[in-house]
Amino acid sequence: MSKRKLTRHQAWRVEKIHKERTERALKKDNKIIEQLDASELGSEQQGLIISHFGKQVDVEALEGPSSGTITRCHLRTHLGQLVTGDKVIWRQGAETGVIVAVLPRTTQLQRPTSQGELKPVAANIDRIVITFAIEPQPFSNLIDRYLVACELSGITPILLLNKADLITDDNRQEIDHLINRYKKIGYEVLTASTTLESGMDELHARLNNKICVFVGQSGVGKSSLINVLLPGVDIKVGVLSEQTRKGKHTTTTARLFHMPTGGDLIDSPGIREFALWHLDEDSIIHGFVEFKPFIGTCKFRDCKHISEPKCSLLKAIEDNHISQSRMDSYRRIIGSLNEVK
Repeated sequence: MSKRKLTRHQAWRVEKIHKERTERALKKDNKIIEQLDASELGSEQQGLIISHFGKQVDVEALEGPSSGTITRCHLRTHLGQLVTGDKVIWRQGAETGVIVAVLPRTTQLQRPTSQGELKPVAANIDRIVITFAIEPQPFSNLIDRYLVACELSGITPILLLNKADLITDDNRQEIDHLINRYKKIGYEVLTASTTLESGMDELHARLNNKICVFVGQSGVGKSSLINVLLPGVDIKVGVLSEQTRKGKHTTTTARLFHMPTGGDLIDSPGIREFALWHLDEDSIIHGFVEFKPFIGTCKFRDCKHISEPKCSLLKAIEDNHISQSRMDSYRRIIGSLNEVK
């Protein structure tokens, strides 16, 4: 069903209401900041955002006598979207603090919202742990979307198969095929089970002294993994829906946790869909690492890699340098871009 077209008066009314709400929000922010300024703010110091709550964030002090303490802080309006993992400059107030500046990010993971806006998820990340499991059913196209995001963000991915205790003779061949597909490309794939606590030492070693974020479908066990890696944290764990065998969202806001041996973990809300609408076709194809040697070598400059003669990528599939499944995944992603356009 097509959307009902607004009349000029209705459009004016909607814009007026939106403007009034924005002005009220700004006045409220300014009032809070004025109250903080009047309470003799402390000197500027560096901090780390460890969780986000709308207009407020929890900041951990990184220097001075208060190093390690956590303070709820307000955000100045002009700072834009701050996320867990951002390093900031903040000042302490009587009860709460205020962030006055944000330091440059080394990396960031971002995704578009359903409204088409580009939203950062986490900042200053070294590793992205792309988590999938036996249940809910793993989808290679979702894994590929994460891998494209990693490649274009300059963040090293680690693929982690969780719930390995659920591998049976019936699903082993399919799972092995999925894992080997990514190992052949050159990606590191780990296997773990929080039920049996197997593979956890190897995972822990990969995360030491790194800033990592766990991503993947809801229900793949990200929170359970962190509970094992960080005893005592006790993140709420959800169960799979009996009807859909999909996960239910239990993490409602991204949260950063320190590892005892060094490094940090960021637990992010479950993402069932990871769209790449904000990218163009040229960016997408460069996100498939095994495609890179063949990009730009086709006979036709505008080759779509579908059925064109002397297509280097199609020839690479014939020569077993590129898997058909990865090409199919690439085409589905490109198709999703065209649908949005």
